[in-house]
Amino acid sequence: MFNNIFNIKSEVDFQEAALETFRYQYENVEVYRRFVNFLKISPDEVKEVENIPFLPIEMFKNQLVIDGNFKTERYFQSSGTTQMLNGSKHFIANFGLYEESIYRSFEQFIGKPEDYIFLGLLPNYSENPHSSLIYMVDYLMKKSGKPENGYFLYNHAELLELLKTLKGQKVILFGVSFALLDFLDFCQAEFSKTSHSPLHVFTDSIKIIETGGMKGRKEEITKDELLTILKNGYGTEQIFSEYSMTELLSQAYSLGENIYETPNWMRVLIRSTEDPFSYVKDGRNGAINIIDLANRHSCSFIATQDLGSVRELETKKSIHPAFSVAGRIDHSDIRGCSLLIS
Repeated sequence: MFNNIFNIKSEVDFQEAALETFRYQYENVEVYRRFVNFLKISPDEVKEVENIPFLPIEMFKNQLVIDGNFKTERYFQSSGTTQMLNGSKHFIANFGLYEESIYRSFEQFIGKPEDYIFLGLLPNYSENPHSSLIYMVDYLMKKSGKPENGYFLYNHAELLELLKTLKGQKVILFGVSFALLDFLDFCQAEFSKTSHSPLHVFTDSIKIIETGGMKGRKEEITKDELLTILKNGYGTEQIFSEYSMTELLSQAYSLGENIYETPNWMRVLIRSTEDPFSYVKDGRNGAINIIDLANRHSCSFIATQDLGSVRELETKKSIHPAFSVAGRIDHSDIRGCSLLIS
């Protein structure tokens, strides 16, 4: 194994680690090996990252994608609709890898978790023990150790009163999209009774991080429309975003404008929607392929059903190109963190 994926500093390091991971998973993850063999691809012929086969994300719904050297009953499960027969299950052999990925990604793009108070417009961990998102936020709260940390999905009044007392302190408000909109509606109703505005509470010390999740809850709007509504409503210059999914153990972050950066052990490639084995030019829309080297013991090479494009940034915190998310491929399953709540 590459000495430590969290020590990757260059594209050369990443290429070496990705190719070693591919060979390891071909040998040890039966589902992935069968998939590669079905494509009649010889592992010896894979010399570049772009040659690596990407496992369709749907395989997590009906196959056990796990390193054969491990046995585990612990898993994350994707949200879905009542019409879906089953959601994806991602069995986790090493939670230590996930926790280190959470910590280092957050530190790379936002700051040290110990410096922040974490508030969640999310269900708590006991309500959703198989949610990777809730596990992530719960872990950050534990690393923070602040007594104010907590979940407020069902108590907007308490959250608003708490935020009023935290002015000047460093606060992260995590929320699924529909919950942030619901809380904004509540705040605006409360502020209408006084001469104050949301700007009175939501100062620059409070960072709002939306995690997606609108399907089946509110009228569909684009990500750009959502960010504009949240920025104007809460009176903040930036709305941050987090991008991940059940089948991954790493997170990309957007510091605004729907442009995401990946940690150095994660990378996005954009494949053609017409030919899944070819890639489009930078700036053009296509389907998102994700390399997540923290997925050591399942599959690090996943072909998602999300659409996006590679984007240029003047300043970056990652060795990899940034990317944007445009939506989902037609007819793909409806999924999203909003549906964590039944």
